[in-house]
Amino acid sequence: MKRSAEERAIYITEFDQTRLDELLDQVNTEDSRDSKHLRELEDELLRAEVVEPRDIPADVITMNSRVCLKDLDSGEELHYTLVFPGDARLEDNRISILAPVGTALLGYRVGDTITWKVPGGTRRLKVKKILYQPEAAGDFHL
Repeated sequence: MKRSAEERAIYITEFDQTRLDELLDQVNTEDSRDSKHLRELEDELLRAEVVEPRDIPADVITMNSRVCLKDLDSGEELHYTLVFPGDARLEDNRISILAPVGTALLGYRVGDTITWKVPGGTRRLKVKKILYQPEAAGDFHL
C-alpha cells in the first residue's frame, strides 16, 4: 500500500496508539497468515505523528471513524467503519484494523488516495469524507 504521489504525514491519537500497540503485542506476527499486513500496521504506527485526541484534525481517519470512500476504478461509493478486530463485522461494513484495507485507512485524510495491491491487481480508493470521527464528536474513549 502506498500514499498517493508523495508520502504524507499521518496522525494517530495517543489512545489509539496505545490500544494498537497492545493489539500487536497480542498477535503472533511470526505465525500469522497476515504477518505482512501486521508489519505494515507497525510501520504506519512508527511513522505516525502521535497527538492528543483533542488535537487530531477532524479530517483524519482514526479508530472507530466512519468514512465514505470512492473506488476510483468502478466509481462505486463505499462506507466503512474502522474498528478493532473484536468489533469487525463485514456485513455491517465494520472493517478490522488488521484487514489490509483497515490498515490502509488509518491516518489518511479527506482527499487522500489509498493505493494497494490485491490478488486481482491494484485497488485505488479516494477518501471522500469522514461521516463520523470519535474525537471530532467528543467521544474520546470508544
